[in-house]
Amino acid sequence: MTEFHFVSIIPVEKGWSGDKKFEVTKEDGSRYLLRVSPAERYERAKATFQAMERVAALSVPMSRPLEFGLCEEGACTLQTWIDGADAEEAIPLLPEREQYELGVQSGEILRKIHSIPAPDNQEDWYARFNRKADRKIQMYRECPLKINGGEALIRYIEENRELLQNRPQCFQHGDYHIGNMMLQNGELFIIDFDRFDYGDPWEEFNRIVWCGQASPPFAAGQLDGYFGGEPPMAFFRLLCLYIASNTLSSVPWAIPFGQKEVDTMMKQAEDVLSWFDNMDNPVPTWYRQWGGKYEPVQRVKL
Repeated sequence: MTEFHFVSIIPVEKGWSGDKKFEVTKEDGSRYLLRVSPAERYERAKATFQAMERVAALSVPMSRPLEFGLCEEGACTLQTWIDGADAEEAIPLLPEREQYELGVQSGEILRKIHSIPAPDNQEDWYARFNRKADRKIQMYRECPLKINGGEALIRYIEENRELLQNRPQCFQHGDYHIGNMMLQNGELFIIDFDRFDYGDPWEEFNRIVWCGQASPPFAAGQLDGYFGGEPPMAFFRLLCLYIASNTLSSVPWAIPFGQKEVDTMMKQAEDVLSWFDNMDNPVPTWYRQWGGKYEPVQRVKL
C-alpha cells in the first residue's frame, strides 16, 4: 500500500467486526476510512476489497475501495469517507413518505448488487441452506435461553424446506440492512461489505428485521423497490423461512456479548413472531400496512 501521512487518525467505534476502523485525514484535508484487519485475515480482507471493486463498478453508492495491502498492523483497506448520518438514526425522524422512498432506493440498489453472478462451482443451495438451518436449530436446542414461541419458528422451517429447491444464487452483501447504510444529502450509501457471500438473492432479506424495527415504511419500500412493485407470495414464504432461521440463532449468538444484546435479540424475536402472526402468515404486518401505500417517486432505474 502506498504510504500516506495522515494528520489525523480518529477511531470509528461502530460495528461488530473484529476489524479496527479509523477516520483518517491527509494533509490536504481529504478524509478517508481506513480499515485494518488482523494479518491472519489477509486473504478474506483481500477478497472483500476485490468484491467491493466489482460492486463499485456498477455505480452503486457506497464507501468505495481505493487501496489495499499489508501494513504494520495487518491488512489495510483505504476507502472513501462518507460524510453523512447513520441511516438507522436519521431515517426514522423523516416523514413517513420519505422513509418509504428511501426504502425504495435501498431495494433498487440491492437489485443492482444482485446482478453479480455466483461462481459456477457454487454448492447447491438446497443442500447448503438446509445444513445451515440444521445447525441453527441445534444451536437453539442447546441454548439455555428459549424464545417465547420459538417452536413456531422451528415448525415453519421444518414444514417449508422444499421451498429451497432450485433457487438461483448471486453475490450477496451479507449484512444488508438500515444499520449498514448512511444518508448523505438525501441519498443512501452502503457500507460494510465484510460479510459478503454468495447465495439465494432472497436470503439477503433475512436482515430486514432491523429495517422493520427502525422504520416499517422503509422496510416495505425496500421490498417494493427491489421487485418494482408488490413481491410475489413465493418470496414472502421464503422470507419467512430465512428470518425464522436467523431468529433462532440470534439468542445463542448474543449470549457472549452480554445481557443487553440478549435483551435486544429477545425483543427482535418477539417482534418477528408478532409480524408473522406466530409464523402463520408469511406477509409481515409492516408490509401489509405500508406496502404499495405510496407510488414510488419517478427515479432512473439502477
